[in-house]
Amino acid sequence: MSYVARPVLLNEEVNTLSQVEPWLTELLRLNDEEEKMTDKQIKIVQAAVEIFSEKGFAGSSTSEIAQKAGVAEGTIFRHYKTKKELLLSIVAPIMTKLIAPFAVKDFTKVLEADYPDVEQFLRAITVNRLEFARKNFPVIKIFMHEIPFHTELREQFKETVAVLVLEKAYKAIRHFQAEGQIIELPEATSMRLIASTIIGFLITRFLFAPDSEWDESQEIEYTINFIMHGLSPRKP
Repeated sequence: MSYVARPVLLNEEVNTLSQVEPWLTELLRLNDEEEKMTDKQIKIVQAAVEIFSEKGFAGSSTSEIAQKAGVAEGTIFRHYKTKKELLLSIVAPIMTKLIAPFAVKDFTKVLEADYPDVEQFLRAITVNRLEFARKNFPVIKIFMHEIPFHTELREQFKETVAVLVLEKAYKAIRHFQAEGQIIELPEATSMRLIASTIIGFLITRFLFAPDSEWDESQEIEYTINFIMHGLSPRKP
C-alpha cells in the first residue's frame, strides 16, 4: 500500500506543524486528502500522545487531554467516540503509515545488508534502532504501555512490523550460524536474546535514565560485547 504526501497544507496546519514533534509532522504529510486533520485534531493528537506516553492509557482522562490541547472536552468526542477510539486513531495510522513503511523499510535495509562479521551487523542494528527511538520515543512508550492490554494493537503490530522483520532477522542469524560466528541455537531464541539486550539498552537510555550523561558509542560497544561474550571473562 502506498501513501501520497500532500503537496499543499492549510495555513492553520502549517502554523501547527512548526510546533509539533517530527513524528507527527511526518504523519500529517503522509495523510491523504480524505484523512487530513484539522488544527484542533492535530492539537488533540499531540496532547494525547504526550499524556498517554506519560501516564498510560488507563491513567489518562479526556479532560486532561482537552485541557492540554486547549479545546473543550466535547470537541474530542466530536472526533472520537471514546478514549480508546482516540488511542487507536493515534496508534493505528502511526503504525501503518509511519512505523511500517519507514521504520520497517529502513530496518530491513540494515538486516539485508552484507556484513563481514556479526559484530558489524549488531552495531548497525543498534545504531539504527537508537536513532529510531530518539525520533519516536513518545509513541514507542505508548506502544510499550498499551500493546499488552489491547488485542487490536498486538495484532496490528504482528501484521505490520513483526512479520515483515522476523524472517529477515532469522535469515541473518542463520547466515552467521552457518559461518560459525555465533553458536547454534533456535533462530527465535537467538533473536530474542539479541533483541532483549538492545531493547534493554534503549529503554534505559530513553525511559529510565534519559538525563544521565551517556557515552552512546561506548554503550553500543558494551552492548555488542555482552551479546557476543556475556559477562564471563574472555579466555586467552
